[in-house]
Order: sequence, then C-alpha cells, then structure tokens
Amino acid sequence: MTELSLDSLRFEAKRLHRAYMAREVWAVQRLQQHPPKRDPDSLRRADFLHVIAQENGFASWPRLKLAAETTGLDRAAKLQRLKIALFHGQTQVAEALLTDTPDLADGAFGLECALYRRQAVAAALVRDPNLATRTLGPRRPILHLAYSRWIKARPELEADMLAVADLLLAHGADVNDGFPAAEGEDHLLSALYGAIGHADNMVLARWLLDHGADPNDNESLYHATELGHHDGLRMLLEAGADPRGTNALLRAMDFHDHEAVDMLLAHGARPDDFNPEEVGGEQPWAVPALHQAARRGCDRRMVDMLLEAGADPSHRYLGATAYAYARVHGNRAVAEAIEARGAATPLSREESLLARAAEGQDSPGEYIDPARLPAAYANILRETLHLPDRLPVLERLVALGLPWDLPDGLGITPVQAAGWEGLPDVMGFFLRLKPDLSHVNGYGGTLLSTILHGAENAPDRDSRDHIGCLEMALAHGVALPRREIGFAGREDIRAFLEDWAESHPGQVV
Repeated sequence: MTELSLDSLRFEAKRLHRAYMAREVWAVQRLQQHPPKRDPDSLRRADFLHVIAQENGFASWPRLKLAAETTGLDRAAKLQRLKIALFHGQTQVAEALLTDTPDLADGAFGLECALYRRQAVAAALVRDPNLATRTLGPRRPILHLAYSRWIKARPELEADMLAVADLLLAHGADVNDGFPAAEGEDHLLSALYGAIGHADNMVLARWLLDHGADPNDNESLYHATELGHHDGLRMLLEAGADPRGTNALLRAMDFHDHEAVDMLLAHGARPDDFNPEEVGGEQPWAVPALHQAARRGCDRRMVDMLLEAGADPSHRYLGATAYAYARVHGNRAVAEAIEARGAATPLSREESLLARAAEGQDSPGEYIDPARLPAAYANILRETLHLPDRLPVLERLVALGLPWDLPDGLGITPVQAAGWEGLPDVMGFFLRLKPDLSHVNGYGGTLLSTILHGAENAPDRDSRDHIGCLEMALAHGVALPRREIGFAGREDIRAFLEDWAESHPGQVV
C-alpha cells in the first residue's frame, strides 16, 4: 500500500477542488461517487477533504485525521483496508495485510470479532463488558462478526467464531441487531442477513436462528436464493420464514432454480403476490410471475409450475400483457403455455416489431417511437443483455430505434450493465454506439468501478471476462483512479490494473 500523509491528502483535495471547478470529467465523477451534502455550486475545501476521506475508507475527514493522529495515517489506512477486505471477502488482501503487519488488528475489537479471535475478544470483554453493545464505526460487534467473510479463508476457526458469538450474546448483544441500509434509511440490514445473504456463512446463520433471530427480516429469504445452494433457504423456511409479500420467488426464477421455486411455493409463496392496481407504482418490484418467467428466459417446466400454483395469464405489467411480453422477449415456453389456455392477446405494431427482433427477423425501414412503447419495455436492452446469445437481438432492437444509453431505475446504463456482467462482446457493441462514459449510476459507480464490482459480485463472474471489459473500457479512455488499483480484491485484476497504470501513467488519477 502506498504510504500516505495528511499533507499529501490535503494537496490531493486542493487538486480535486481545482479540477472540479474546471469541470474535468474525472473530478466530477469523483464527487458523483461521494456526493457532498452542500449545493454543488457552493462547495468549499472541506467538501473536497470529505471526498478524499471517503475514498480512503473513512466516513469523514475529522475521523481520518483523528486516526492519523492516534495510530499514524499509514496504519489507520491499513486498518480501514482490512475492514473492507473482511467485509467483501477479499481474503488475499486481508492475508497480505496481516502478514505484513501481524499486530494490525490488535486492540480493534470489531476487527478481532470479525477475525474470530476468541481469546482477544474474551480478554477485552473482561476489561470492558460494555464493548459487546457499543457501536464501533458503523456497526456493533455482532454485526462485525456476522458480516465478516473470514470463514471462507479460515473454516478451521468455526469453533472460535461460535465462541465469539456466545461471548457477545452473554454480554448483551442482540441477535436481531441491524444497521441502516443507507444513510437516513429506516430499513435495517440484520445480522441474519449478514450471515446468510452477505457472507454465505450457514454455521453462524444457524446459530443466530437457534438463538432467536427473526427469519422474516425482509432480506434474508430473498438473498438465500442467490447462493447457488439451498441450505440457507431451507433453514429459513424451516424456521418460519414467510415468502408471502416478498420477492424471493421472483429472485429464484432469475436463476432458473426449479427446486427453490418449488420450496417457496410449498411454503405459501404466491406467483402473483401484489395488488394489480399498484404494479409499477407503490410496488415497483411486483412483477406478475409469467412476465418474470418471460423476461428471464424460464423454461416450460417453470411456467407449468407457476400456472399450477395459480399464476394468472390475464395480468398486465406496465401496459403489457403476459402473452405480448413473452413474444417480445422471445420466450416461446411462456407464449405457448398461454396459447394452450386460450389466453393469447393481440400485439400492437410496436410489440410486433419487437417480437420479430426477438425471433431473429430484421425489419428494414421500420422504426419504433420509444414514446409509444409501453413502460414495460423501456429498459428491455438493459434487462435482457445478460441472456445467452442475446447480442444479435440487441443489434436488431437498436436498429429499430430503441434508446441504447438509457439509465434504468437505479441509474445503470446498458454499457455499465454489460461491464458488470463481464460480457466484452455486448459491452463492445454499446461502446461502438458512443455512450456517455462519464455517467455515474445511482450506486455512485462509474463504468470502471461497476466492472470491478461485477468482477467480485456478479453471480456468473467465474465464467465471464471482466478483465476483457476493463481493457476495453480503459482503451476507450476512461480514467483509472489509483485507489481502484489498491482496492481491487482479485489478484489477477489488480495485476492487470497495475500493468495498465505503468504503461499509461497519464490515465491514472
């Protein structure tokens, strides 16, 4: 890790301030990723110091300054990097930091919990029993424990991990503790979600449920469908998790997981679990089951399961019937199932053209006015680009006039989505259309940081080519923040970025 100093960070804040006033793209992006609370036209030096602090893993400049004055900035920065590595499962980074500085976590109670240091935790609680319920940084100790992914690197520490959990509980920790999903939000992310959905730590999840954790926390059931196994889902359902009123069923369909769908239906999940008058409004996540099956490419077996469970072909979603939606998405399994029930509906001119594109047919000389499209199809490029062999369909849709740089509800554009998925061919298609490469999405992500996030979090990351996407983005001139190199969790990606920075020093900001 590059050694830091407060003076160097102050200079960087001054440089950022000047560049932002000149509206240089890299500076504007950095403030979009870490937006200050003040009006953008009245920013002061303190606002840019705040950005610098957040980029280095600190909540504010005063916290960074205090850490620097009490432990030294280089050590404080390493501590923050270790916290991030444990939270995100960057085990190689965590191991390197602890090898370089073996005493790095000593005395940091939250980190000692996250590293399952049983003896250190026990000794600290003897000295100060209130540590178990004290907020340390953004979370209390049981949350540091639950959200740590260290078990993936050190499965042999399972007994120590559970001993730490027992110690915290004995000193007043709450198994239903949580922290806000975002600043100012009331919705809390629970310890149980941390163990199941975030850390894929089934042993700790079982311990939490056995000690009274509420399985209906509005997060765990949904994310248990994403793990690639059914241990967490089964555990939650057996503990009384109620799938009604959640979108767990729809999420299981995203992965074509027949067994998970069957389990959820058996425990009361309803295929069309929404108020039809509120679809896309009060409940924007409420998609009718057959529409979901259509856009996710589900097979006939899945469709029949849904129909047998009561899925209604007559439901509309944002102006589209289930039959038209299936045709537009090229899903014959859904379309034929609806036809077999005599529930097929006519297609509009626009839907007919979209269906032709999905079915492999060009429509030379024909164009679609996006303003005439039902809202259900507004983000069809973004929503379907990850499907197998989709590129020819995307090309035909763009040829028909569909917007190819439109952000979705989370501010993610098609080129960013392709990068997150690790699909260089699809991303290259959108890059050739010359999208806005300075765009920052609703998560504060640029094209580069979105690709990096996908490389560590996209469900199909092991079979995708995120390095190819990074190379393509950098070749198109996007800035390479030096911070992103140090924070990359994958060793191969970090090596690639280091090599690029060495070969293209002018691109590094």
